[in-house]
Amino acid sequence: MERRNFFKKCGLSAASLLMLDKTFAIGDSLFSETDYKRNTAIKPIMGSWFEFYHTFAPEGIYWNPVLPKFTEQQWRAKIKEMSEAGLEYLVLMAIAFDGKTYYPSKLQPQHEYDCPDPLETVLSAADECGIKFFISNDFWSDWQNSKNNMTNEDVAKIRQKGMEEVAERYSHHKSFYGWYFPNESGLWNTIDETTITYVNNCSRIAKQLTPRSVNLIAPYGTHSIRLDDKYVSQLEKLDIDIVAYQDEIGVKKTRVGYAGKYYEELYKAHSKAGRARLWADMEIFEFEGDVYKSALIPASFDRVLKQMEDISPFVENILVYQYLGIMNKPGSLASVGHPNSGKLYTDYTNWLKAQR
Repeated sequence: MERRNFFKKCGLSAASLLMLDKTFAIGDSLFSETDYKRNTAIKPIMGSWFEFYHTFAPEGIYWNPVLPKFTEQQWRAKIKEMSEAGLEYLVLMAIAFDGKTYYPSKLQPQHEYDCPDPLETVLSAADECGIKFFISNDFWSDWQNSKNNMTNEDVAKIRQKGMEEVAERYSHHKSFYGWYFPNESGLWNTIDETTITYVNNCSRIAKQLTPRSVNLIAPYGTHSIRLDDKYVSQLEKLDIDIVAYQDEIGVKKTRVGYAGKYYEELYKAHSKAGRARLWADMEIFEFEGDVYKSALIPASFDRVLKQMEDISPFVENILVYQYLGIMNKPGSLASVGHPNSGKLYTDYTNWLKAQR
């Protein structure tokens, strides 16, 4: 997810700054069960990003040392745990990283994990749980150089070979729902031509290999979009099934209670374009220390619930970044993440049960 570059480079737009006085303050106390029951219109979390390793090391210090040691049993348990929490969709961040793959490949060496084939394991577990996976088609080159990844012909060639290899090995799984194209150039005012060319090329290959695939992108820069006729015309060119825009709360590019205004305008733009389903990529993390320079840790459920309430009227589904390491079932066989991840899990699942 290109939020990692966005973390480092972007500030709030002038328009965003003018609106911040209209945001909501969120306290530390949890909502009572009575309060939960009043919020029946709030959409639940339907899915999450998923990774075998967090690419930006300072952010993943609470789970990066643990994940390579996960056994097959633990990966399967984690998928089951996510399903039990109501998740229907998982978005795999990367199939390769730092010159190595997360599955046995002829294209690059494989990362040394205790589980011989983590990708096969999680897809098999997802088959049993009814979870749908969007499978990444990258990072075969430096994940931080998005422009190169999107435009370099050599990278495009190995990416296509990787998609062919992954489709041959894994597309028989019923959980193989579609593809995720993780490189993003940021939506500065509108969708740029580089993004359109890259996404459309990836979509063309995806449909050739897996004709029934449903494909997804999750762009950043949501706060900076000019939702005008130019944006609509660019969206019309984009061959993608789902756009899950990042809400940018965790990276502090906007505040709780204001992101819904973006999604309301995005809803109008997507309706006008008649192209791509509108989902949300909702950030449920905050930073342990300095923004962009420290570990990702769980946000309070108060904040998360307000985010859900804010964007629910305008999106089809809410995905989060991310369950793994940020939410964690207490006592799980596959325990991984920040110590407070169990509290966020418990608070959220208690709310979810109260809606039923």
